Formats: sequence, C-alpha cells, structure tokens
Amino acid sequence: MDTRNIMIVGVGGQGSLLASKLAGRVMTNEGFDAKVSEVHGMSQRGGAVVTYVRYGDKVYSPIVDVGQAELIVSFELLEAARWLNHLAPGGMLVTNTQQIDPLPVILGGASYPENLVEKIRATGTKVDAIDALSLAVAAGSSKAVNIVMMGRLSKYFPFAKESWIKALEETVPEKFLDLNLRAFQAGAEA
Repeated sequence: MDTRNIMIVGVGGQGSLLASKLAGRVMTNEGFDAKVSEVHGMSQRGGAVVTYVRYGDKVYSPIVDVGQAELIVSFELLEAARWLNHLAPGGMLVTNTQQIDPLPVILGGASYPENLVEKIRATGTKVDAIDALSLAVAAGSSKAVNIVMMGRLSKYFPFAKESWIKALEETVPEKFLDLNLRAFQAGAEA
C-alpha cells in the first residue's frame, strides 16, 4: 500500500496531539507502519497546532507536504481554511464548525471571516462539517472535541469500530475513558 496522509489541525489546548496518537495507534494496530509528527508554534497560547499521521506498508518520513493530505481533520474552522492548501486533489476536509478567535480578532485588528464552510466548499473541496463542540458537551466535556472529531474521522476508514475503541483504551487514561468513548460515539454517529 502506498503511504497515506492525514493532517490534524487546531489551536493549542484542543487535544491535537492526543488525537494524532490515537490515529497512529489505530493504523499500527491495523498492521500498517505509521509515523506521527507534531509541529506547533505558540500552542500553549492558543496558537496553531498541526500534527501529521502517515501510514502504509513502509513510511520513511512523518511530514505531509502541500497538496498531499488525503484527509485534513480540523478542530477549529479558521485552521481548516489555513491548511487547505495541504489537501490533495480529491481529498476530504473533516471540520468542526467551532470558531476560536485568534489574537488579531481579540485585539480588534481583524474580524473572523464569515461563511467559511461555504467558501471552502465553493473551491470544490469536499467538506464534512459538524458542531463537535456541542457533541462534546453532550458527551460530558467541552475538552472532548478532539475525540468527537476522531469518531467522525473513523467513518472514512474501513476499520472496525472495535479497532478505534481498542486504540482509545490504549491511549486515553482510564479515568477519562468513559467520557472519551461517549465522545467518540457521538462523532461517529453525528
């Protein structure tokens, strides 16, 4: 199998690193060679965070270049737009509709772009947009947006749900497992 590429993007504090570890664990459990890498700037201050998950028969580098991601999973809408150029032709964007104001918007120097989902779709990009924040809150915590989005991502793979559940059990601390299982299920069923 050729190497396949996933990008997970968001802002600091949204759990991108845990999500990428979960996706990497699923791929490894399914018998693939998987590489996970993280690149983040001011992540602890709400800045952009991007992680790469590459998998296949043999993966030599963890980095996804511009135009190579088959799937981009975005935990925040503006980050979806920011990383759109990394999507491969025919690729899919799976995004949370949540909007987190970046610093220029907070300081009043800019405004948050309107109608981003529609603008992205207008480029011909395939978009699966859900309100993951509401689903995470319903599952028990606003901090579970990342796992809701992983549940949504699971719909785009032929792997059994049990494979994702096993990876959750291996990745998430036991005291948070029930919450994360509910969040995952909410995303998968949305």
